[in-house]
Amino acid sequence: MKRTAWAVAGIFLLAFAVFEAVKHGGWTVGALLLGLIGPDLTFLAGIGAPQAERGVLPRRVVPFYNAAHHWAGPVVLLVVFSFVASPAVFTLGLAWLAHIVVDRAFGYGLRTADGRQRATA
Repeated sequence: MKRTAWAVAGIFLLAFAVFEAVKHGGWTVGALLLGLIGPDLTFLAGIGAPQAERGVLPRRVVPFYNAAHHWAGPVVLLVVFSFVASPAVFTLGLAWLAHIVVDRAFGYGLRTADGRQRATA
């Protein structure tokens, strides 16, 4: 049930982000793409690191991954740029939050210090 709720929220946020990108065009399209793929670019910090097990992130990737997959960053962007006329940054926040929520729908969340998936309640 929880994953279904995440999926519904993810679809809404993704649709809202695409709507904003289509409505405003220009830089908002790039912001949409950056918000959707940007958080996973943190995996690049692990290039060259030995991987012990499948599904476990290298320790040096974990702080970057967790920072990029925490809800606070995109929510701050959304709140601040709701009052400042910057549709591209607002769209970035929507797409970034959509990425995080869709990850939760698929069962991916924040990681422990040793790179393992945190247990969800």
